[in-house]
Amino acid sequence: MADRTAPNCHLRLEWVYGYRGHQCRNNLYYTAAKEIVYFVAGVGVVYNTREHKQKFYLGHNDDIISLALHPERVLVATGQVGKEPYICVWDSYTVQTVSILKDVHTHGIACLAFDLEGQCLVSVGLDSKNTICVWDWRRGKVLAAAPGHTDRIFDISWDLYQPSKLVSCGVKHIKFWSLCGNALTPKRGVFGKTGDLQTILCLACAKDEVTYSGALNGDIYVWKGINLMRTVQGAHGSGIFSMNACEEGFATGGRDGCVRLWDLNFKPITVIDLRETDQGYKVRRENSRGLSVRSVCWRGDHILVGTQDSEIFEVVVHDRTKPFLIMQGHCEGELWALAVHPSKPLAMTGSDDRSVRIWSLIDHALIARCNMEEPIRCAAVSTDGIHLALGMKDGSFTVLRVRDMTEVVHIKDRKEAIHELKYSPDGAHLAVGSNDNSVDIYSVVQRYKKVGECIGSNSFITHMDWSTDSKFLQTNDGSGRRLLYRMPSGKEVTNREELKLVQWASWTCVLGPEVNGIWPKYSDINDINSVDANFNNQVLVTADDYGLVKLLRYPCIKKGAKCKKYLGHSAHITNVRWSHDYQWVITIGGADHSVFQWKFVPERKSKEALHIAPQETLADSNSEESDSDQSDVPEMDSEIEQETQLTYRRQVYKEDLPQLKEQCKEKHRATSMKKRERAPGSGLKLHFIHGYRGYDCRSNLFYTQTGEIVYHVAAVGIVYNRQQNTQRFYMGHDDDILCLAIHPLKDFIATGQVGRDSSIHIWDAETLKPMSVLKGFHQLGVCTLDFSADGKRLASVGLDDNHTIVLWDWRKGEKLSAMCGSKEKVFVVKINPYLPDKLITAGVKHMKFWQKAGGGLIGRKGSMGKTETMMCAVYGWSEEMVFSGTCTGDICIWRDMFLMKTVKAHDGPVFSMHALEKGFVTGGKDGIVALWDDTFERCLKTYAIKRAVLAPGSKGLLLEDNPSIRAISLGHGHILVGTKNGEILEVDKSGPITLLVQGHMEGEVWGLATHPHLPLCATVSDDRTLRIWDLSPSHCMLAVRKLRKGGRCCCFSPDGKALAVGLNDGSFLIVNADTLEDLVSFHHRKDIITDIKFSPGSGKYLAVASGDTFVDIYNVMSSKRVGVCKGCLNSITHLDWDRRGKLLQVNTSAKEQFFFEAPRGKQQTIPAAEVEKIDWSMWTCVLGTSVEGVWPVISEITEVTSACLSNDKKVLATGDDLGYIKLFRYPVKGKFAKFKRYVAHSTHVTNVRWTHEDSLLVTAGGGDTCLMIWAHEPETHRELRQCDSEESDIESEDDGGYDSDVTKENEINYTIKALSTNMRPMTGVKPHLQLKEPSVDERPPVSRALPQPEKLQTNNVGKKKRPIDDLVLELVFGYRGNDCRNNVHYLNEGADIIYHTASVGIVLNLTTSCQSFYVEHSDDILCLTINQHPKFPNVVATGQVGDAGDMSATSPSIHVWDAMTKQTLSVLRCFHSSGVCSVSFSATGKLLLSVGLDSEHTLTIWKWQEGAKVASRIGHTQRIFVAEFRPDSDTHFVSVGIKHVRFWTLAGRALLSKKGVLSSIEDAHMQTMLSVAFGAVP
Repeated sequence: MADRTAPNCHLRLEWVYGYRGHQCRNNLYYTAAKEIVYFVAGVGVVYNTREHKQKFYLGHNDDIISLALHPERVLVATGQVGKEPYICVWDSYTVQTVSILKDVHTHGIACLAFDLEGQCLVSVGLDSKNTICVWDWRRGKVLAAAPGHTDRIFDISWDLYQPSKLVSCGVKHIKFWSLCGNALTPKRGVFGKTGDLQTILCLACAKDEVTYSGALNGDIYVWKGINLMRTVQGAHGSGIFSMNACEEGFATGGRDGCVRLWDLNFKPITVIDLRETDQGYKVRRENSRGLSVRSVCWRGDHILVGTQDSEIFEVVVHDRTKPFLIMQGHCEGELWALAVHPSKPLAMTGSDDRSVRIWSLIDHALIARCNMEEPIRCAAVSTDGIHLALGMKDGSFTVLRVRDMTEVVHIKDRKEAIHELKYSPDGAHLAVGSNDNSVDIYSVVQRYKKVGECIGSNSFITHMDWSTDSKFLQTNDGSGRRLLYRMPSGKEVTNREELKLVQWASWTCVLGPEVNGIWPKYSDINDINSVDANFNNQVLVTADDYGLVKLLRYPCIKKGAKCKKYLGHSAHITNVRWSHDYQWVITIGGADHSVFQWKFVPERKSKEALHIAPQETLADSNSEESDSDQSDVPEMDSEIEQETQLTYRRQVYKEDLPQLKEQCKEKHRATSMKKRERAPGSGLKLHFIHGYRGYDCRSNLFYTQTGEIVYHVAAVGIVYNRQQNTQRFYMGHDDDILCLAIHPLKDFIATGQVGRDSSIHIWDAETLKPMSVLKGFHQLGVCTLDFSADGKRLASVGLDDNHTIVLWDWRKGEKLSAMCGSKEKVFVVKINPYLPDKLITAGVKHMKFWQKAGGGLIGRKGSMGKTETMMCAVYGWSEEMVFSGTCTGDICIWRDMFLMKTVKAHDGPVFSMHALEKGFVTGGKDGIVALWDDTFERCLKTYAIKRAVLAPGSKGLLLEDNPSIRAISLGHGHILVGTKNGEILEVDKSGPITLLVQGHMEGEVWGLATHPHLPLCATVSDDRTLRIWDLSPSHCMLAVRKLRKGGRCCCFSPDGKALAVGLNDGSFLIVNADTLEDLVSFHHRKDIITDIKFSPGSGKYLAVASGDTFVDIYNVMSSKRVGVCKGCLNSITHLDWDRRGKLLQVNTSAKEQFFFEAPRGKQQTIPAAEVEKIDWSMWTCVLGTSVEGVWPVISEITEVTSACLSNDKKVLATGDDLGYIKLFRYPVKGKFAKFKRYVAHSTHVTNVRWTHEDSLLVTAGGGDTCLMIWAHEPETHRELRQCDSEESDIESEDDGGYDSDVTKENEINYTIKALSTNMRPMTGVKPHLQLKEPSVDERPPVSRALPQPEKLQTNNVGKKKRPIDDLVLELVFGYRGNDCRNNVHYLNEGADIIYHTASVGIVLNLTTSCQSFYVEHSDDILCLTINQHPKFPNVVATGQVGDAGDMSATSPSIHVWDAMTKQTLSVLRCFHSSGVCSVSFSATGKLLLSVGLDSEHTLTIWKWQEGAKVASRIGHTQRIFVAEFRPDSDTHFVSVGIKHVRFWTLAGRALLSKKGVLSSIEDAHMQTMLSVAFGAVP
């Protein structure tokens, strides 16, 4: 039936008529090649006037509104509007993107400017603060950002004669900016008496700090420094919109339609009045505002002028009376009317600017225009090409002769706008559709007499088409109805049978069976404005509200058909038509009032497609396939289907915990005052993990340099030594790891995890230390990673809706580029090994090829017939060869975006592939490993993973033959294979297979039991297996048995011979513990069996708890049910027997505790005091007074899922929903006890059990499927190693009060005193003013002031009074010691001292007692430090108070300055709101650490010379007093403050911290720490 694929032909943009002159300025320039660059709608245009050719830049997706030219005049920067607007820097010669700058501005980018060298670009946003941003544009990096002004900014320019200075102007202001460090500091221009305060529209900088600016009243204001020096009055009659500086001088253009040229000293040279020109069309000047110049560019003897009315003039200076009009377009108002000539290559357009224009599609020029009385809404040309009918907005229509544009007839029968009119194919009638819901039929030969009327619609008429025999008319209206009428009477046709035979002369309707497929599946019926069918080539073109032109097959019957899309128009496209010979498509934009002409390229053989001109591929790369699901894609494989559904979202992320704790603490203040039990002395150390994450991850298994094996499960990176069967662990993550990549040298590992702001850790496989942590870009999680071939870069893809791709310089922790990857899930990213700026991503229904461009990436879809889902991809033996594995088992071979061929490799999806020196290895769902030659021509060898070939040294048993293979890696003469079932196998090239690691498969693991006297344990999981594990050093799985259903609990009998297993369907079985064969089974309950326990001693009874709220008691010997415990209201979660086997305690999910007598099951009520005396045989319950301290502060959010008391009854271990394992000292009385905490499981820990002699703790993780074995280290032989994780939920306040000074300092609230507008409210007298007038005899003998008499004379001169000279700061009494510390230092070997008070830094020379001052701070200084490194002598850093951390001039800042010259070296604006309370330089002197006074006490590390922030992190909930670098380190520092000491490490861009631990000292309390010093280690 109808083909739903996209058509094979395509469109190529050939010409754009128009220029954006409205609401934009300074957007027209000459490039180095003497071409003209400008923009219209969403397209950058490079126009060669000599050859009359246009090139297009199509990298934007919305209206472009700003443009800047690089000083070398080849590169262009353009900025667009939109919710997340970006800036593109592109090459005007190749029209390819060089860099993309994004993620800073919102709403739009109003102005752009390059600096003199062209290294930096400044941009101004359209957001409420008009943010100004300075970019290192090649790297896509922000150097500085600051709020620009409260009102619109119209122009910004770099001072071309002074580095790092800028000027911006706008509504009622001009500001002079200086860039230092990462701070942009503004000074407002002082208008003074010289000129009125008014809006400044444009500016240009000259030498000697002179700035020229154009004002709204037509004056030119001349500035010297920040003061207005003089004005040039009446330079233009009204507002000056544009000013352009060049070698010869300045050109200005104004609203008065004149261009003036000035010399370098701003003396007038000449005037060019464009209103005088013959080409300026005086006709329409009566009803428009006259010609207004928006842009000028003066280059040599040529001047370019752009006007508000979308015209571009070129003026030759020596012949300036004859401006030459080189481009025209429609001006103000929307453009709706479009018609094409029936036999000539002409297009007619009419617009709200009341003009109708005729364009030649061959000459690309305007050949005629005519002004009408009313705005035009639609047009049509008669079949003979003689008449042109125009429908007007006021309900009238006019017919003109095409030949000379003279009026034939003007008729007004309607009040509302005419939206559509069409001539019948026989030329006899004209149908006119109006917004009065009717269509009128006029007879052409009877001088347009009305002969019929169609009145079936109840809404305005939108589209009409005639049948070929002129007997029928079809209409569409605004309510989405399609009606048919008989012509010319206008009678409605209701019998649909006749219609099936009707042939239509044209198809421009949006409704009807032939065009069903143009509508996306869920769309409003009004968002497609126009369609036109090309019957010859069977294609259809549509235009919609989103600025997209789409090409589809015709007829297009099923909804959501595939299409090719073309961007260019930014906002809505109002109309689209094929030219008479189907060579071109013409589209017109509503708001952008531009006319686009597209060349139609019919289907060509794909051979030629490989040699498309660069221009063409660009346009074609914008033609994305449509968004709808394809029905012709084969059904997705079930495994992949499952995986695409996984979102990894969490109710609570670990990042949320500190906040949640703070909220809960308020409630529990009272309890926290009590003395609480210390944490236990003994601790745990992770010893071994059974498990490998294969069920939803791929390619996550590698050999390291030393031949160890690295992989991940839960939140742990594991390095496994297969010779010794031991594991080492990287424990830096706190949630599920989802992907793993290895550095090309096989020594560093990168792992990415789940999280709200998820992180990537790069760590050393040998030392297990983090080298770098990358955060801040991926939400929800990181799903795939890849290192570049040189190991310097890392690519990552996030799990957010857009699957953001980020390219990192991982050692620095810097983001190099980022871009939305794809709406569909991405499975793999790979960096090109030959060109590290290129990468590929592959995933659900796509394969994309990316190229880095500054801070962004440019992506193109691979062109393949039908889109397949790709599961894996690798680069081949040259930079353009790529091989990818699909979900249908094929290998696709690509060459530079083009699919060359496919090879069938596996049955079912190809999940993993690996490139070798000479060939490839692949693995698939069919459980086969295949080795291939280097072109995939032939398969060299296959290995099937089967039980029969399992080698004797295996550490477990294969569950099934041919398990789905998810990861493959080669090295050390072996092939390493990871399976979906959680097994890791090593395949010898000669055939035998060794199983190395094994865990449960997908599904939660809940059931866990340890053997009563052997080092064994049993687990049962939702994956429907029961397994027995050996806990002794051999660490292997001894036995496995498949079950009918998944299970949630199990228990060994006291003699260890039987094993009871509770299943999810309410049944349970007892099996032989050695052979796992059934002994008995029962099925009495419907709901899940939640806990099962044998009675102690002989194990005579078995208690079975279920979700049905009952506990059944069975006699094991007679295998009969002997009792039922009733009375619970909720599902039962835990049960325990007492030592005599006579009493059961039960916990329910509603946190209730019950007691039952055994074996009858009678409920008992036992007072709490008695419960504590009972001797329990085992304690696994989580309720009761003896364990009340295990519930955390945030117990509303998280559950303690399991507990187990050690056999010596000293230590209680618990597991909870957040994946924490905690140890408490038993009994745990009193709330919120202290504990030791361990993180390794990712989500909830479902069960914990001690082994029989307490030497090991075994824990089961729910969703992470793994079984972890922890060694229990008693107090004696725990070396004082830095324990990973000891803390309590509440820092207790039982360590005595504060010293009163400390309390006071902690409570000081630094509010900002100096706001930029009013310099300090004057209360009291400033210190240096008090010093100015001491009585004469007190004056020190040596004074640096002027002698007094002179001063009096100067002020009494009679003529004009001179302004009083600025005051000079002379002496400051005082030193700030009341709330600061470590703020006095010696300089120059003790010759000077440096300190601060108020907002002044003071250097006091001890020999001369002279003070010198640093006065650049705008508010109180709170801290000061000296750089100790010999490379930076006398470098001082001071931090000050501020208000909000929004990077404006009043936010807190750190100044780095030279103590001797008082010169500012760098200013660091911080996000610390309120102020900076501590600063410290690192050992090399290059880094600076600062601490904020904000509520989170943020710590930030800066590269102070560049003003770049390296890392930042919340420091602590309480005030931090001091943070200092270790004197020998650039990466380690310590922070101290209220009740805490923290030890910090800088890894890449991340800060990792550990709390100081006092537990090794008896009865030590964490006190408030006020200072820190470092000693040598003995």
